[in-house]
Amino acid sequence: MKTYKKLSFVKFTTAIVLSTSILVACSKDFLDRPAQGEYTEGTYPYSPGSGAFDAVIFDAYSGLRLYGVHSAGFHAGTSVRSDDADKGSFDSDGANTRQFDDFTLTSTNGLTNGMWLDHYTVINRCNIILDKIKKDQSPLTPEATKISGQAEAKFIRAYAYFMMVRYFGGVPLIDSIAENQVSMANVSRSTAAQTYALIENDLQFAATHLPVSWESKFIGRATRGAANGLLAKVYLTQKKWEAAKNVANLVIQSGQYNMSTPYNTIFGEAGENSKESVFEVQATATASEPTRYGVQYAQNQGVRGTGIWNLGNGFNNPSTALEAAYETGDPRKARTILYSGGTSVYNEAVPAGLTNPRYNHKALSSPAYRAMYLSNAGYWMNVRILRYADVLLMFAEAANEIGGPENIQQALEKLEMVRARARNGNNAILPPVTTTDQEDLRQAIRHERRIELAMEHERFFDLVRWGIAGPVLRAAGKNFVDGRDELTPIPQAQIDISKGKITQNPFFN
Repeated sequence: MKTYKKLSFVKFTTAIVLSTSILVACSKDFLDRPAQGEYTEGTYPYSPGSGAFDAVIFDAYSGLRLYGVHSAGFHAGTSVRSDDADKGSFDSDGANTRQFDDFTLTSTNGLTNGMWLDHYTVINRCNIILDKIKKDQSPLTPEATKISGQAEAKFIRAYAYFMMVRYFGGVPLIDSIAENQVSMANVSRSTAAQTYALIENDLQFAATHLPVSWESKFIGRATRGAANGLLAKVYLTQKKWEAAKNVANLVIQSGQYNMSTPYNTIFGEAGENSKESVFEVQATATASEPTRYGVQYAQNQGVRGTGIWNLGNGFNNPSTALEAAYETGDPRKARTILYSGGTSVYNEAVPAGLTNPRYNHKALSSPAYRAMYLSNAGYWMNVRILRYADVLLMFAEAANEIGGPENIQQALEKLEMVRARARNGNNAILPPVTTTDQEDLRQAIRHERRIELAMEHERFFDLVRWGIAGPVLRAAGKNFVDGRDELTPIPQAQIDISKGKITQNPFFN
């Protein structure tokens, strides 16, 4: 059972997390550089059983729980823009999210500005770690501690930049501490290629120096498998097939992960940090603090109802297009789509006539945890960033794109591992894919990614990197414009602060 002590580094982030929202609101030092010569709960340098840099490292992890990183903008930018999801909630609610759904984004959209600010907050926290390690002259600090800390910082920074480059294209590359928002804005945008080069370098360092695993009290910290898994996705996005296959294979061969966790279990509290998990954002709660140590991920997508079914804002609803994409009898559909008037995975009767007909079942908190934390908000639910099934499918895709009999066979084997777990012993459904035709197998792998990872933040980016976003999204009724809507606009507020040094994406001027 998850408790407050489940993740020991969560408690050290409170002061910095709270100060971030204040600093952003006041437009002062929004990148929350720690005060000099003063310790707080978030900056005290040594916690029991931890290393010299863990306090600032934990602050970087806490940044992954910020609203602009893994809440409303995350859902809108990764899922609502795809054919798998609709805006949800009331028609009159969520004007900023509506722009993502309709592809009418403007440079003054509040969500994109929050996404920009909060990702750079994470990046700056990583740069603080690297700066602190660089300046440490203590003979008591083991070199291995320094290298491991650098690896964690570079992993988190790479993840933040990877999200940024896929949202906005090339962005300002800041690899030292920014004093404030204005100093950050004095850096011009780099190209997408330059941004990817930094991401690759950071992840390669992380994959070399991160541990294979951590002791249980530090569960959730980045591992070698997480770095290689994310690197595989970075390579896949750039169509570097051989490199993607090789690093995905390192994750597979590590022996740290497997498909033993039932699909029904993965997404609830009981499935957190399972053998399926390669990396997830950690969150927790107590009855007296149901939101302070959490993330507004589940709440933003939660059922919009009344009483015990007042679980959230009701955004990011599974679409009819996703509903129709499942093969007959695929049990993953029931774990992904929660129907108004249906039954939840926890055997709860869902009221009919809710605000929306469908909700993201994977974001539903369990009634036991709602009772334990005296809250319906679900802030304690972890965010799954990278699963082992995703790694298997990345390997399969890369192998198939490389081609040749051996690679085709390897792709089929990895694809079957995913389908076999979904089949769960029922051989009447989800028959093994046997085609050796490269194009047919390509379509089978793409279909499997859509279904296995449905509502898990991958679909839009997959469509873009496959080069089929336009026709697929227009067929789903979206107003996608080729050459424009692969990216979001750069926030006008950031362009203004930079006095034009940061430039706008094409077609958004």
